[in-house]
Amino acid sequence: MTEAFELRGGVLHCEDVPLPDIAAAVGTPVYVYSSAAMRGHARQLQDVLSTLGDPLIAYAVKANPNAAVIATLGAEGLGADIVSSGELARALAAGIPANRIVFSGVGKTRDEMAEALDAGICQFNLESGNEAQLLSEVATSLGVEARAGFRVNPGVEPGTHAKISTGAAESKFGIQASQALAEYARAAALPGLKLQGIAVHIGSQLTSLAPFEQAFATVGKLIAELRAAGHEITLADLGGGLGVRYDPHAAAPPRPAEYGAMVERLTRNWDVRLVFEPGRFLVANAGVLLTEVIRVKPGATHPFVIVDAAMNDLMRPTLYDAWHAIEAVRPSGRRATANVVGPVCETGDTFALAREMDAVGEGDLVVFRSAGAYAATMASTYNSRPLTPEVLVDGDKWAVVRPRIDVARLIDWDVVPDWLAHQIA
Repeated sequence: MTEAFELRGGVLHCEDVPLPDIAAAVGTPVYVYSSAAMRGHARQLQDVLSTLGDPLIAYAVKANPNAAVIATLGAEGLGADIVSSGELARALAAGIPANRIVFSGVGKTRDEMAEALDAGICQFNLESGNEAQLLSEVATSLGVEARAGFRVNPGVEPGTHAKISTGAAESKFGIQASQALAEYARAAALPGLKLQGIAVHIGSQLTSLAPFEQAFATVGKLIAELRAAGHEITLADLGGGLGVRYDPHAAAPPRPAEYGAMVERLTRNWDVRLVFEPGRFLVANAGVLLTEVIRVKPGATHPFVIVDAAMNDLMRPTLYDAWHAIEAVRPSGRRATANVVGPVCETGDTFALAREMDAVGEGDLVVFRSAGAYAATMASTYNSRPLTPEVLVDGDKWAVVRPRIDVARLIDWDVVPDWLAHQIA
């Protein structure tokens, strides 16, 4: 696939659009996404999973819930993995068919279940026996059947950041594998449930196939045991978690072809439809955060490059100590070592320390690479900063797909009670 973000004539482009054009028209900071990159990643994954029959690739909406992003991936035949009724509404509004939607998440409510049942989704991934009981009650009250399966916690340490690890023994997610037979037996006796599947998801940004293999082997064993106990298992959701390369100095994640071959080897005798929940793999490297240098401030050891993006725009470095490549939009060829920070009133508003990078100065444009996943979706208005806009590029076309939510609009959303109205009259 052609590089979505590349230098042309000394200027960084997204596909055929110079990034300074977007900055001039929309302002900074702004997220910029490449349609070609998203389509390329989707097709790459479809290709490596093509030997698995008719797999459902359900995009993890939480990675980037912008309607234009979901619609781009939906046009490639992808479904959606959701964790809230809000994500259900977004997926449906973006054109994802309900029968290609799976509902994950540990805290589904009665109302969320009712909305998903009314839509006719593919499957609920149940996280507990109590949740199965509630889904049974909701489905029965609506006179429908809920297609479901339990998410199994295989007790696997995925070797990723603690805050995105979901398959260890003490994780809040899923039921213990040792309890699966008992939980399926109890749930099978409940009215309104069709137990058709099993699910597993051990974490995000995995850089080794070994945890996947361990988890999938557990699922394969459970499928055989569940069938022997009389359960008809026709669907297995293997989750997501395939990592991307943020830091070129860190270990490279498995190649998609290696992942596909591993899945094919382990699941060839399962006789189920497989579901996958990729998020980061599809969109992380399809996006950048475009920002402008406010000023360069001397530091005790290294200068501080202060940009107009901040931790409220891109939370990952603060939350996960995440590494993002930082590049000048018009690199001069000169290099420097600097600390890159934002203007928010927090020491944690730091993107990089002692980073060897393009030398930049006041007014220069800079990008944070690999910002298409878990970036704009986690943005906030902390410090009363406007909510960052998003732009989608397709060839030489581009459009604002979420406008900047400015401070005036934020103030309009506040409601002053009657007894304080005289203070602002």
